[in-house]
Amino acid sequence: MSEISELEPREVFYWFEKISEIPRGSYHTKDISDYCVAFAKKRGLWAVQDAQNNVIIKKPATKGYEDCEPIILQGHLDMVCEKRADSAHDFSKDSLDLYVEDGFLKAKDTTLGADDGVAVAYALALLDGDVVEHPPLEVVFTTDEEVGMLGADKLDLSPLEGRMLLNLDSDEEGVLLAGCAGGFDFTMDMPLAWERLDGFAMDLQIGGLQGGHSGAQIHQQHGNANKLAGRLISYLDKQANIRLYQVAGGTKDNVIPSQCDIKIVAGDARKVKSLCETVLATWKAEFGSDEPGLFLQVKTGEEGTHTVMEAKSMEKVVCFLLNCPDGVHEYSRFLKGLVETSDNLGVVATNEQGLHCKILTRSGTRSKLEEFKERLSSFAKVLGASFHIEGEYPAWSYEETSRIRPIVAAAYEKVTGREPVVTTIHAGLECGLFCGKKPELDCISFGPQMFDIHSVNERLDIASTRRTWELLKEILRQCGRMG
Repeated sequence: MSEISELEPREVFYWFEKISEIPRGSYHTKDISDYCVAFAKKRGLWAVQDAQNNVIIKKPATKGYEDCEPIILQGHLDMVCEKRADSAHDFSKDSLDLYVEDGFLKAKDTTLGADDGVAVAYALALLDGDVVEHPPLEVVFTTDEEVGMLGADKLDLSPLEGRMLLNLDSDEEGVLLAGCAGGFDFTMDMPLAWERLDGFAMDLQIGGLQGGHSGAQIHQQHGNANKLAGRLISYLDKQANIRLYQVAGGTKDNVIPSQCDIKIVAGDARKVKSLCETVLATWKAEFGSDEPGLFLQVKTGEEGTHTVMEAKSMEKVVCFLLNCPDGVHEYSRFLKGLVETSDNLGVVATNEQGLHCKILTRSGTRSKLEEFKERLSSFAKVLGASFHIEGEYPAWSYEETSRIRPIVAAAYEKVTGREPVVTTIHAGLECGLFCGKKPELDCISFGPQMFDIHSVNERLDIASTRRTWELLKEILRQCGRMG
């Protein structure tokens, strides 16, 4: 028996370990979706799978709960795939390398996928046997949540009879989420012109930043490697007359980029290296102890003739990186301390066609989302870039009255002896899409304690996972008593 399957609750960690053996990055969910369907068929449960690999599984009530209304449990199958720069892990075929350390479950050199694998594990544990008392269950596994909630957007909810939904995609124990921000993905492509230039080829790497979730952690002001790259290139150009030929930072628009690789040509390599030392010292002073791992690595290559951006093209790239909106823009005027509007310059990359960028904007206010569409579109037009907007999802508005919220709050107090915090979150949850399609739905989101999701430092609190399992069972018992 592995170390993981011996953790409590065993029935939950058993399934978490099983699904961690299956690659399930966004856009690559067919295998995990098929696994869930096969799981259901083996147990004689009703199941349906759609073209987006979403899965709905229904399980009858346990004895004594047959007359209760169904309860919907929901989580997403896909995970954010991030790894350390020196990791050989292949997310397309390798299992996650799980291990336990200091009371946390982690994955070696990669994201853990507890966001939202823990929801899948909880649901499979409930579907697997009849040890837990429950009303009829309708389990919904969606796909491609991490890249714009694409699965939920296409999901047909007509098979669902339940009107109360438990979303298990929260990462802070003791916090019940009753609303979330909406958002959209902005993709920009800017053509560049090239020429040949003599000088030293130099590789610059900004790295060691914390990165993290571009919604839940945006207020923590983690350094954005792409924004720092703009400052670095601009400074070096003014001081050493360098020329840029490549920039590549970030892999996903919903992850704060922790690394950016820059390739330049310089006439004086020693001067560039000295200037980089000055820049790093400045950044260290600015961030203080908030970014202890920040580094700026410089490597000098061959002297010769190289293909670089023409001066005007580089000027436009620097203009974009320096001036692209990024970070927190406004806080809520009604829920003090809550971020209302933000965006994240998550991906920057050069290719033969030019500069490719992806930005994720979030807001709890529809008019602010429209404002940022205009701001980003206008910026792209001025730069002569093409752009498109996709992956839009609505905000989930807080409702004053709820049937499910007091049930979950009472269950939490019974299990832990503490009152939960009820709030909203500056991140996307699929509840907004579900409520848009089925307005009568009453939703709540909760989950066990996790840290640094969407980063290689992601970790799941084991004791919290056990307490949340007890909470989930108590919620189902109390929902049964409503009947």
